[in-house]
Order: sequence, then structure tokens, then C-alpha cells
Amino acid sequence: MRKPVLVVTNYVAPDRVGAFRALHERVGIELLLFGGRAHHATGAVEDPGVPFRTVAEHQVGSLAKRGRAVVCGTAGRRALPSAFVGARRASVPFVLWSALWHEPRTPAHLAARPLLRHVHRRADAVVTYGPHVSAYVRAKGARATVVEAPQSVDGAFWETPATPDRRAGFQVLYAGRLEREKGVETLLAAWARTELRPPLAALVMAGDGPLRAAAAAAGALVADGPLAPEALREVYAGSDVVVVPSIPTRDFLEPWGLVVNEALHRSLPVVATTAVGAVAGGLVRDGATGLVVPPGDPAALACALRRLFGDPALRARLGVAGHAAVAAHSHDAWAAGMQQALAAVGAARGRGAGC
Repeated sequence: MRKPVLVVTNYVAPDRVGAFRALHERVGIELLLFGGRAHHATGAVEDPGVPFRTVAEHQVGSLAKRGRAVVCGTAGRRALPSAFVGARRASVPFVLWSALWHEPRTPAHLAARPLLRHVHRRADAVVTYGPHVSAYVRAKGARATVVEAPQSVDGAFWETPATPDRRAGFQVLYAGRLEREKGVETLLAAWARTELRPPLAALVMAGDGPLRAAAAAAGALVADGPLAPEALREVYAGSDVVVVPSIPTRDFLEPWGLVVNEALHRSLPVVATTAVGAVAGGLVRDGATGLVVPPGDPAALACALRRLFGDPALRARLGVAGHAAVAAHSHDAWAAGMQQALAAVGAARGRGAGC
């Protein structure tokens, strides 16, 4: 049996299970999962549905010889250098799976900058989330093939009819970590400015984090921790707008925002900031598939929410256009992008080819 392609990542969110299965069907993979904080509103899965093993970050390099190629993302501190060095020592192709589109400025990131630049320049291929990431990696000196693999969720799951979980006549949903970098404080300030209150309107927040108490004190309806995907789908079904208010910090710039895809699959308009990858990557376009506002601007965010509250026709138009746009962001399209990058390094033949 041919060696698998090793894909190194921290964990698998429920929405990524189908993507990895699609890639496994195309080329045959094994996931090396090193753990870490789950960023998605529905947490992480224990079984991703494809061959996997749980490893420590420093162990990744020693396993490179088990694969016919190594694909590694930018999460973690030691996984990327370990994977890159291990692939070189094992003489197997290395593919960088990059989500970055800015320069993190923490001491750890600044110290790792020369290494990251070296990996960008020496990777055999680079896979990105979209044009915003592609521009960044080329600016960092990427010399090899750069392929865009669109971020995807399980569209069939999110489009399945669900019993609406509705708390007010007009419902705004935030799904994600309740932390500063996600723009939660900006959202709470914006919500106060809208002067929208139950039963006329409600802000529902699905997720957990250090700003949980602040959200509840501000009048938001906060879910009891991360929701199961089925429960989150019911909240989407009962909502009118999804808001993604992320802000840039010295160590964070929203790589994409999978909740955007989920919302668009349900034909919900999205209000997002320019600090969200799905905006920079072109999925959320102001006035076309959603409304776009500056990050950290409560007045602008409140204005966008009030506008959608008062214009059901606009909500419907944006929702229809968003649903059409997200169709191109499928698991199969993501797997095809990954396969294209692997083909560029000679490692894309399927599981049944060779021995």
C-alpha cells in the first residue's frame, strides 16, 4: 500500500470532517493532530473519520518518513519547523498550508520570523485560504506553486431544515469564542447603540470565553458553552443576521471565519469587518453578499444592524446572493485545491496507485 500524505494540524472542527474525507478519497491521507485550543463555536471532534494519530508537536518531524508528502499548517509553535525539517531529512515534498495574511507581532512570532520566511521560500508548494493569503505568502518570498483551496463547511448539513430557535422578532447571531480579538466588546457596544431590545429584537451569542459574563450583563442571550452542530443549526434557523465583528490584534487576524460559510448556506446575510478573512478573500462583499464595516467601530456596526433590522427586502437579497456565492466553497473544491498542490510536487496519486 502506498504511503499516505501526512497532514499536520492541531484539531478537526466538525465542519472540517467532510473536507478531510474528500481529500482522503482523492489521495489517501493520515492526520497528525497535536491538539490545542478549539476556535470554532462547535468545538472539536474526537474522530475525524479518516486515519489519524495524536502526537506532540516535537514528534511530527520524526514521522515524516511515514508519508509520501507532508502538509503542515501554521498553527502551534513547534509543529511547523518540526514538519519542515522532518520532510527535508526524509526527502519527501513539503507543502505549506498557510492561513496567515498579516505579520503577528508577539515576541514568539517575531523570534520565529526568519524561520517562517525560510519555510515560505523553501516549501515545495503552498496552499492558501484565498487571494488575501496568496498575496501575503508571495510577499514573504514564496517561490513555488501557490494554490488556493477555498474554505468550506458541510453545506448539506447546514442547509438541512431545522426547528428554529428564535428568541425575538429580529434575531442577531454571534457564533464563536467570547474574546476580545473576536470583536465581542465592539459588538456589545454596538448592540447598546442600536437600542433594539426583546421582544422586538435579541442578540444571541453561541460560544464561550472570558467575556461571557460581560455579554450576559449587556443583555445578550448567551448559550451555555459551545453548542453541538445540530443545536447551532437551530439557532441559525431562528436568526435573521449573523455578525462577525473580529478585530486585528498584535497576534491575531481572523484567517477566514467558517461561521460565514455556515450562515450563507442558510441564506442569512452577514455583517463582518474588514479584519475577517472571508471579507478579504472575497466571499463577503459589501452590499452584495453582506455588509462590511471597519473593525472596532461600534457606531458603524450598529448602523449596519439597524439597517438590516429595518429592511427585510435587503436581508432577503443579501441572503440569496450569499447562498449562491458559497456554493463554490465546497469540500470537494477544497480537496481539489489540495490535490493540485500535491500534484505540483508529484504526490497526488490516489490511494490505489502503486504499492
